[in-house]
Amino acid sequence: MGAVNLRTVLGLLRPNVASLGYGLFLAINAASVWGGVFPFLPLAFQTTDVMLWFFGAESLAFTATFLASAAGTYFFPAETRHFMVKAVSVPYMGGWCLLIGAMYLPGAAVALAGVGGALLGVGSAGFYMLWQRLFASQDAREGMGNLIAGTAWAAVLYFALYLIPVAVTAYLIPCVFLPLFGLAVVLKSRTIDLDQPMFEDAPREHPRTYRHVLSTIWRAALSLGTLGFCTGVMRSLAIGDPSVGTFVNALSMGAMLAAAVTLLAVWAGKSLRINVATSYRVFFPVVTTAFLLLPLLGAAYAEALAAGLYALWSVAIMLMMIQCAQVSRDGGINPVFIYGVFGGIMYALHDVGFLGCSVLEGIAGSIGRGGSTTSLVLVTMAALYLLGIMYFIGQGGFRGALADASVNEIELLALACNGQARLGSDAGADTSCPAEPASSPNERDVGKPSPTPALEPSPVPAPTSSPASAAPSRDGTAFRDRFSKQMAAVREFYGLSAREAEVAELIARGNTVVHIAELLFVSENTVRTHSKRIYVKLDVHKRQELIDLVERFEPEGR
Repeated sequence: MGAVNLRTVLGLLRPNVASLGYGLFLAINAASVWGGVFPFLPLAFQTTDVMLWFFGAESLAFTATFLASAAGTYFFPAETRHFMVKAVSVPYMGGWCLLIGAMYLPGAAVALAGVGGALLGVGSAGFYMLWQRLFASQDAREGMGNLIAGTAWAAVLYFALYLIPVAVTAYLIPCVFLPLFGLAVVLKSRTIDLDQPMFEDAPREHPRTYRHVLSTIWRAALSLGTLGFCTGVMRSLAIGDPSVGTFVNALSMGAMLAAAVTLLAVWAGKSLRINVATSYRVFFPVVTTAFLLLPLLGAAYAEALAAGLYALWSVAIMLMMIQCAQVSRDGGINPVFIYGVFGGIMYALHDVGFLGCSVLEGIAGSIGRGGSTTSLVLVTMAALYLLGIMYFIGQGGFRGALADASVNEIELLALACNGQARLGSDAGADTSCPAEPASSPNERDVGKPSPTPALEPSPVPAPTSSPASAAPSRDGTAFRDRFSKQMAAVREFYGLSAREAEVAELIARGNTVVHIAELLFVSENTVRTHSKRIYVKLDVHKRQELIDLVERFEPEGR
């Protein structure tokens, strides 16, 4: 089994256009908009004023682009079907050209760095949108595999940049590397199936669906955004010393590599469910204590804390993209919209931390003697206070304190599906899971009233109009009846996602497509897409066969 998992991991890490293109983009992005330093530009050029204006402009433009993309997708959804790379490559190229020009024009360095930062913020956010759009449109295993593998390759490519003479690297980025990852995303974007519900959907025609999605993801966005706030605080403190930024970048990329490879290794053998809210509750006391020690342990500790937070931040960005892609597939939600909202919240909190800390540092510096210590104390107090407030809000405020709140989990289904592996083992078939379904069930059969299964001692419960009682639980712990318990076993064996299991049970219980769409807050096309995938994964062709399979199911070793 270990050899199979290793082979699976190596297969996922095998370079392809998507993973290498995305990895190169992340590596170049780390050389310009992360940390608090430009590793491949002269340190003498990186004065505090230049860095402050660059990162301030870049952060604001980056966040604004995310939010503007979400708003644009909501009001003009047709435009996202033809999202062109030139719209983001031009500002990205312009930003780098202005940054290089600032090195040769010291009198205008601050102004050029500020404008260049704004252009790079727009361009990098746009490229993130393009890559997210691609990964979300792919089959879950392919898309998430490319995303995670690309994250791992990003670290390798970033450290490889240090093998190139520093004097040359700054010019290679806009002239060579930008065209390469731009070409990669263009080539892969041409393979996107634009007939999927996530691209056909017009958000303004389904406001109920989008309100429901926003109501379920905002707490997760705030939870990850809190880490962004802490990272922004430390980014402000690191700007004063470029050597700190170099250390931050290196550790961040190393953490990305370790996290990506570890995630692939675990994912190869088992399904993963990551609860963002639970992770946040663990993170909160740790980071609170870390900030409390900041004024006491000096500059070396501040450097280590900045590097550690950026390492976690890089992993959080990967998890955010995975969760947004999952929401797009499950709900038929435009990937640019959900990623724009989720990312906008996260990066806005990062900006609050960065700009707020910069302002506090300026105030502390004006106090005079002892300003350095005063600065750290003020930063600590502000960080702890805002962390506490955001923690309270992220847990639902007073309402959340009095009632349990459900939070969407990030779900990665095992790369080796039990059902497929066992069914094909005798014939020596490939043990990998199938990709997108090649055939579709009889759609007229979905949602038709069904007769009682022959082997069922009592009828499957009739459809109900109550969402709470009609929709099965996604936590896998509470079962309505024996049929729900059987469906949970089928889900694990055949590798159904949580949303596919919900739809399958609702179909089996006789609910129509329209009713299922209402219960799950999705479009009818999304329900039909899920039903097609369910029928192919279970190798059934009509609803009665689905009921019979669930009722008769008895996995090996049970």
